[in-house]
Amino acid sequence: MPLRLFLLSATVMLAASGAYASDYKVGSIDVSGPWARATPKGAAVGGGYMKITNEGTAPDRLIGGSSDVSKTLEVHEMTEANGVMKMRPVKGGLEIKPGQTVELHPGSYHVMFTGLNKPLEPGDHVKTTLNFEKAGKVTVDFDVMPLGATTGSATGSASGGMTGMKMHGH
Repeated sequence: MPLRLFLLSATVMLAASGAYASDYKVGSIDVSGPWARATPKGAAVGGGYMKITNEGTAPDRLIGGSSDVSKTLEVHEMTEANGVMKMRPVKGGLEIKPGQTVELHPGSYHVMFTGLNKPLEPGDHVKTTLNFEKAGKVTVDFDVMPLGATTGSATGSASGGMTGMKMHGH
């Protein structure tokens, strides 16, 4: 097989397998599709979303992180009780059980960029370090989507409303 044809085939296979530049790995943890919503001028906080898969045999926890655009990065959850939405930090971090994929999305679990240095603008890339209790640290880039986005892709829509957490494989 000529080299040019081989390289084209390899590229097509990688694209079909879902191995994109927005996938990050540390230990048994795979982080995919990190994205954040744009924020209005003067906003002190912003939200970040992604999918986290634990490919290992032991549970792990997302316990926090840091970013170059905010003073702190915390793991938060939103819940609804009697028609009232509440947001709070996740004490002890977000557990990802072995074989489980947890989707962080609007209206559910998310990372909160607190004390923003500047607004998050569509097209920006936010360099962030996520801290996992066992796997350690991994640096990821959050792609900033337009204000009000419900998914990290330019097309389509995720179930971004206030539907709770999606879990697969447990």
